[in-house]
Order: sequence, then C-alpha cells, then structure tokens
Amino acid sequence: MRMIFMGRKKYAAEMLKWTIAQGIEVRFVCTDVQNTNSSIIKVTKENNIPIITMEEAEEYVQTHKEDIDIVVSYLYWRKIRKPLIDIPKYGCINFHPAILLDWRGCAGYNIAILKKLSEWGATAHYVDESIDTGAIIKVYKFNFDWRIETAYSLEKKTQNIQMELYKSVIWDVLEKGKLDCTKREIGMGTYISKKEMIEMMKIDLEKLEEINLDLMIKAFGFPTYDGAGFEVNGRFYTLINREILETLKESENYWP
Repeated sequence: MRMIFMGRKKYAAEMLKWTIAQGIEVRFVCTDVQNTNSSIIKVTKENNIPIITMEEAEEYVQTHKEDIDIVVSYLYWRKIRKPLIDIPKYGCINFHPAILLDWRGCAGYNIAILKKLSEWGATAHYVDESIDTGAIIKVYKFNFDWRIETAYSLEKKTQNIQMELYKSVIWDVLEKGKLDCTKREIGMGTYISKKEMIEMMKIDLEKLEEINLDLMIKAFGFPTYDGAGFEVNGRFYTLINREILETLKESENYWP
C-alpha cells in the first residue's frame, strides 16, 4: 500500500515509524517544516522520505492517479482539499482527537475540561470538503475525571488511545481496502474555530468573581503554549498555578 502521510507532533512521528515498520510504502510526508527539531522530521529524514507541501501533494495525485492508495492525516492542521480526498483508491482518513460528530474543529481537550465531561475519545473518519464532518469509520472512547486533568494530561491519555485506533484502522485498510463507515447529518454536535478558542482563553479582569480561575487554568494548561490569561496594553499574559508548574517538569523534552 502506498501512502501520503500528513501530520505533526511526536505522536504523528510514532505512527509514521509504526507505518513504515508494517511494510507500507510512505511516498511523501506533509508536515510543519518550520519546526526543524520536530520528531516527525527526524523520522522522515532517517527513512529518506521526501517532505512536500500539501499543494505539491495535490499536484502529485492529480498527475499520478494510480500511484497513491491512501492519504492519512494525523494531527495535520490544514484543511485538506478535494484532489487528496477523491483520487486515492482507499480515500483520505483523518484521526481526530475528540468524539465526532459531537466535538469538531478546535473543540478539544480544553472543551472536555471546561464542560466538565466524563467521557472523551478519538475518531477515525473519511475526510470530506467540510471540517470533521466526513463519514465515521471507528470511535474509541474512555472515561476521565475533569477535576484531575489538564489539557496537557488529557492530550496524553487521548493520544494513547488514538494511536491504538490508528493501528486498528490501518490494519483494516490493509485487509479490506475501503472501509465501512457511517455518514451522520451535517450540523450535529459543536464546532469551534481557532478564533473562538483563542477568545475562550481570555479572562475578563472585571468579572473575576464570576470565573472559575482554576478550571480555566487547567483547561488551557499546556506547556509551551499560551494558556488562559488576560490582555493589558495589547499584550497577553498567561496565568499559571502550581499544578501546571508540575507538568513543566514532564514536558522538558516536549516538541510540538
């Protein structure tokens, strides 16, 4: 099976290594080339796989229609367009770190904690022209306690289960090709854009009595990224507490 792998972060790197170990031919990788220290770039270079842009991938599948069997997206941040969706024989599959269609777009770990949910998960689905609305292949779920999680710790739990989901789905594709899936009605669930998520992080200093600060800090607590905070004179300041500081010890070698 010949694949274009699209992704970033250390978890995508792990799945890229696993994919290669299965004897799958990864023709190209699309990733964030700005982060030259990323794990996925290291894996790509070690295995002599060309890194190309999404636009180059689109051009390739259009001019080599029989050459790519599947496109896989694992934590890839850009919206994937039609050539990569329609042309590959086994389609384009995205692995989304939330339960679909309940939570789409940037509705992720932060929302799970802010909404005080008790269940989270990961979803494999075929990509269509909208965001996170494609037919669902498989969902893995798990229970968690929002009172003891941060966005960082919940990501680790979600990615552990999402990596198992990835392996299961890829094995299924190797055995069966195009997979059975369930199309759900578009408009279901909650979609949150990146802009909306950034606004949710902002704390109104005039309404502190109405805000659960510890919950906000936990929900957006993710080392190396801005968390919940406030703006003063056009500058954004992130709030932190002891619980988040403790997670920094774990994230010393973390690369996004």
